[in-house]
Amino acid sequence: MAKRPRRNRRSPALRAAFQETSITPANLVLPLFIHEGEEDTPIGAMPGCFRLGWRHGLLEEVYKSRDVGVNSFVLFPKVPDGLKVIYTDVALDPYSSDGHDGIVREDGVIMNDETVHQLCKQAVSQARAGADVVSPSDMMDGRVGAIRAALDAEGFHDVSIMSYTAKYASSFYGPFREALDSNPRFGDKKTYQMNPANYREALIETAADEAEGADILLVKPGLPYLDIIRLLRDNSALPIAAYQVSGEYSMIKAGGVLKMVDEEKVMMESLLCLRRAGADIILTYFARQAANVLCGSKRP
Repeated sequence: MAKRPRRNRRSPALRAAFQETSITPANLVLPLFIHEGEEDTPIGAMPGCFRLGWRHGLLEEVYKSRDVGVNSFVLFPKVPDGLKVIYTDVALDPYSSDGHDGIVREDGVIMNDETVHQLCKQAVSQARAGADVVSPSDMMDGRVGAIRAALDAEGFHDVSIMSYTAKYASSFYGPFREALDSNPRFGDKKTYQMNPANYREALIETAADEAEGADILLVKPGLPYLDIIRLLRDNSALPIAAYQVSGEYSMIKAGGVLKMVDEEKVMMESLLCLRRAGADIILTYFARQAANVLCGSKRP
């Protein structure tokens, strides 16, 4: 037999030598939930995740993560209802009493251009506060170009845009929406987020975001959309990000708790698969836990 692929798998040394894909803590981005209180509160649908107090809990989580090589973070605020403005606030759903990513007209239509105008204000505000990367997740048309122009007009030429290029109207977002109390109060998000059945449509969004000045292209969710990650990787020279979303995280956690799977092994395999598909960076709630594994430590 001339071809025996198993020859290159017969020892750990050979397998390591020929491994095509690797993952390091530098590839991981940790999403963090914050709230205005000082105490950390657990998120029931996401075991091991908390709404962090801004004064102590947030800083402690950042310190622990940086200690194992995770140096990139995305912040998601839980905003009290009393501070939300119905229909007129910025596009991200945590700030909206109706739970939608855009400004809502009286008849329930999500208004695109009016939302983009508010998004630009939010992006500039975040840049003034010190953000290195702003990440429009609303899926409004034209928002990347408008945000780029707004940032440049205020002198923030070095602030990058990570666009949620292919964000699908997925059922995997449930635990995240519980964490931020941001479930839509009516309807769904299918008029602006992408249809999970569509593949080629991601190329339209990619071309638009590239033309408008995006610096990073993101696919969300992650593991169920490996084909979309590969599609963007094969059709764009920009860095590709994948978001391993709350539903993916919670399923792995639940499988581990029920002893149905080995949580640590499934966690690492899922992240490796996202990298293999073409993701340069991965947003994952497992970031610190995975970095501990990669560093050979078991620190909490």
